[in-house]
Amino acid sequence: MPAPSDKAARHWFVTGASGGLGRRLTEHALRKGDRVTATVRRPAALEDLREAYGDRLTVEILDLTRPADVDKVVARTLRSGPVDVVVNNAGYAVVGAAEEMTAEQMRDQIEVLLLAPMMITRAFLQPMREQGGGRIIQISSMGGQIGTPTHSSYHAGKWGLEGFTESVSREVSDFNIHLTLVEPGATRTGFASALQYTTETTAYRDGAVGRTRRYLETADENVFTGDPAKLAAAIYDTTRHPSPPLRLTLGADTYGAIHAALTERLTALETQKELAESVAFTR
Repeated sequence: MPAPSDKAARHWFVTGASGGLGRRLTEHALRKGDRVTATVRRPAALEDLREAYGDRLTVEILDLTRPADVDKVVARTLRSGPVDVVVNNAGYAVVGAAEEMTAEQMRDQIEVLLLAPMMITRAFLQPMREQGGGRIIQISSMGGQIGTPTHSSYHAGKWGLEGFTESVSREVSDFNIHLTLVEPGATRTGFASALQYTTETTAYRDGAVGRTRRYLETADENVFTGDPAKLAAAIYDTTRHPSPPLRLTLGADTYGAIHAALTERLTALETQKELAESVAFTR
């Protein structure tokens, strides 16, 4: 399918593009006439898009738990031309009490949710700086602003991604490089099927962890209100904005949950004002 000629095509790099939001973003960018390098773990996952869009779609195999592979894929991508938009999207969640998680589960969760996006972001900063700018989209979550039982390692990765991105956005603002954290809520992306559960222990079975676990095990994604096609369109539009927001909150449930969490934290902070100031040296 030839690219529309009404505007200059851009080159996207999208991780986790085999399904969910990553695939929707890939489809949307291609429909708009852009070129996409999409990373997947299963090469056949995007065969239909390759047939439809030909050489405007490049598919790369990338396992984000193998950091050494990241540099190779990024280098190969940059040899094909400048990248204008990077989307760090790949992710999954380990569900269970922190006490139940293995060291391997915790390590893999942080590697995929935090270390891989950090490495990919770093790899694209110099070429974007030298080409005069670019956009980096970090797919975070309302879980980057709130905390729920059973998701401690997931929250660690997303909260870490938020801090990393906020810091880097200030480092590169002089170079016309914009970073945006996208914070979706419950979205019909099939994410529930990517949940990995710990081995449940008796101690946590009847408490908050057990109740949350039971809900997730039986949740019907049809009750989720987030439309991935609409999310993809909103994210795409943000990449066209000359001054995009640092955080893009998407979802009615997301807005309410993050608003409540920020209000609670601010209220708690305000109660500590006098104590906070009391530990300073007195003159």
